[in-house]
Amino acid sequence: MPRKFLRKYLPDARTVREHRLVAPFSAWLHHPNLWHLNRRSVPGAVAIGLACGLIPGPLQMLGALALAIPLKKNLPVALLTTLYTNPFTIVPLYLLAYGYGQLLLGASPGNAPVEPFLWDWSDFGGSLRGLWAWVFALGRPLDVGLVALASTLAAVGYFSTELGWRAYVVTAWRARARRQRR
Repeated sequence: MPRKFLRKYLPDARTVREHRLVAPFSAWLHHPNLWHLNRRSVPGAVAIGLACGLIPGPLQMLGALALAIPLKKNLPVALLTTLYTNPFTIVPLYLLAYGYGQLLLGASPGNAPVEPFLWDWSDFGGSLRGLWAWVFALGRPLDVGLVALASTLAAVGYFSTELGWRAYVVTAWRARARRQRR
């Protein structure tokens, strides 16, 4: 069921390669694992997407693209998985990464050197600049925490996708065996 559902909504490889913006790069997009949903390409794509989702700014999908192509992991799944970060989740994830970095560096969590960032919807540009200033003010604990959180999310995503895939296949085998016994 999950494969059929994903196949229904994922774009066709030929259609993507022939798109006018992608056509100059189509020579790199011919490996079958970039488009097929199989147990080798999907868990790696999920891991890539989860790791690249923490890249700041609009570079998340470019990072996933840059990793999925040479590693030959499913491209649409890697790109779609980066979408777990959005304007509502990015600040809590960065706060989690900051706390994770403080924990790994041995810093006491009570000493917050930077006051929390507050978004002002009436001044979008100023709020965006304020967000970047806030992120850069967090420094080393944030840097270490982002790398550690990205690695942790990638590992958890990879192994949970592998286990889920395996559970689905075993369940399908057992159901087929029950049908054949009747």
